[in-house]
Amino acid sequence: MEVRLTEERAKYLHSEENYRAEADALIEGREPGDVQFDEESGEGDTLAVERERDLALSAQARQAVEQIDAALARIKAGTYGICTSSGLAIPQERLKAIPWAAERVEYKVGGLGRL
Repeated sequence: MEVRLTEERAKYLHSEENYRAEADALIEGREPGDVQFDEESGEGDTLAVERERDLALSAQARQAVEQIDAALARIKAGTYGICTSSGLAIPQERLKAIPWAAERVEYKVGGLGRL
């Protein structure tokens, strides 16, 4: 499992870097007056939306890396596969689908297990 987590971590780290680079590329080489930011052109809005999307995707990838790092730490601590909220075992099907899962589904969604 540690190998799979390490591979997934590398993929997400690569995605994070790519999205951030794309966001930076949207503003690189542009002078402040290059793009008209008004209602008529719409181009400024498009660039802003694309940049925000890339930054949001980069942040999501970074969050996945942090969750994977936490899972790797749980492996070292001997607590991998144990729900951090309930202390119950996380079903193997869930760990196969999301190897860095820290909680059972019912605790992750904030439903049945939380009172």
